[in-house]
Amino acid sequence: MLIWLAFALDISGWVIRLTMIPVVAMRQKNAATCLAWLAVIFVMPWLGLIAYLLLGEQSLGFLRVRKRMRRHKAFDAIHRHHAIMPEVDHVRLHRDHETLIHLAERHGGLPLLGGNRVDLLADTDEVVRRLIQDIDQARSHVHLLFYIFRDDQMGRMVGDALIRASLRGVHCRLLADMVGSRGMFSGLGARLQENGVQVVAGLTANPLRMRLARLDVRNHRKLAIIDGSIAYTGSQNIVDPVFGHSKAGAWHDVMVRVVGPSTRQLQSVFVEDWYQETGEALDCPSLYPPALTEGAVALQILPTGPDQPIDGFQDLLIQAIHSARRKVVITSPYFIPNEGLLTALRLAVSRGVVVDLILPRRSDHPLVDLASYHYCGILMEHGAHVYLFGDGMLHAKLLRVDDAVAMIGSANFDIRSFYLNLEVVLFLFDQEFLYTVRQLQSQYRSRSEKVDPNIWNRRPWPRRLLESIAKVFSPLL
Repeated sequence: MLIWLAFALDISGWVIRLTMIPVVAMRQKNAATCLAWLAVIFVMPWLGLIAYLLLGEQSLGFLRVRKRMRRHKAFDAIHRHHAIMPEVDHVRLHRDHETLIHLAERHGGLPLLGGNRVDLLADTDEVVRRLIQDIDQARSHVHLLFYIFRDDQMGRMVGDALIRASLRGVHCRLLADMVGSRGMFSGLGARLQENGVQVVAGLTANPLRMRLARLDVRNHRKLAIIDGSIAYTGSQNIVDPVFGHSKAGAWHDVMVRVVGPSTRQLQSVFVEDWYQETGEALDCPSLYPPALTEGAVALQILPTGPDQPIDGFQDLLIQAIHSARRKVVITSPYFIPNEGLLTALRLAVSRGVVVDLILPRRSDHPLVDLASYHYCGILMEHGAHVYLFGDGMLHAKLLRVDDAVAMIGSANFDIRSFYLNLEVVLFLFDQEFLYTVRQLQSQYRSRSEKVDPNIWNRRPWPRRLLESIAKVFSPLL
């Protein structure tokens, strides 16, 4: 009996291997991702098959995508005109940056708008304090969209502010990712709903939902809009700064508080996501109050995700790096570049651009760390500088090019943000604002250890082996 069982498993394993070769080859456009999946399937055919069915397709699922595209057209007919404001879009930029802006619009980005006041916030407690202060002053509505909204001290503080606002007649809506915010909906979420706050779980993770959808495609955005006139976005979730893997330490994030014309565009991002999840088309004059010039910052908003052009975000990163003449500084918790981004960084170093990478010494994903270190080694061989932040988990996502353009948002420099998750990033153009970004990255660098390439090359052989193995699976991380 055992012999027949072993024989059946062996035969079925080869059937899976041979069947999945054309399936994976036809459906995976990226050769590295294709080979990585085939390697997993050939080593562990049954587990590989299950993993591929759940996680292999870079898709929201056929039914969900069809519904999303249908709703996207309906949403466009109602709301997109609120994001177009000719009176504040006549911003003159360097030719290279105009190319970046036009490319972003082709990949789903909203028009560049000037006249914004943007505050850079790098202290978790200050972000929450100011957010709660703004919620307490809200008169019309509060819209929150977060990947992680936890039922902890910070989540309850923000939740209490939502309840106070709701009880005085403010319309409060919270859209939180089902996986990132798991555990919140039955506790804090239920209390919020009892007090009039609308709480919606985004991208439910039922294995049977929406045929061929990836379970790990998440809404990774962090967004808050108050009265259509104040907006927050960046890398910070609504969660205590120490959570998850305790070895990573306290988390360090970056948010921006935007006041000005671009708040209307961030509002449109929330309204569309709300529409996609609920079918409710929010449409009232208070959502989009008159846009006033509040400052001098020009910024462009780019929502990304598997429902947008698949290479859009990484194309913009590559274009921004190609425009560099003096310096590129990247701050990210996870760094797994694809071949195009890796080549752009190598070429930047070759033409004399200083390339600095500021990464956490230890993140909350050990396998990702191993793959990241492999790519750091490649870039150091070509002259890039790597700094490892040791004072907690550096979760900020920043790109600065030549003190001329900065990118801030929810997206990491990894495969998940390039191809899978729903993200929102901002490209900002303003010398004064860029100065604050430079100061912040300098602070991160001063709290980091610069990696000596000679010492790096002498790290133990088992460590290098693990990094090389992790590299093979990096297209799947």
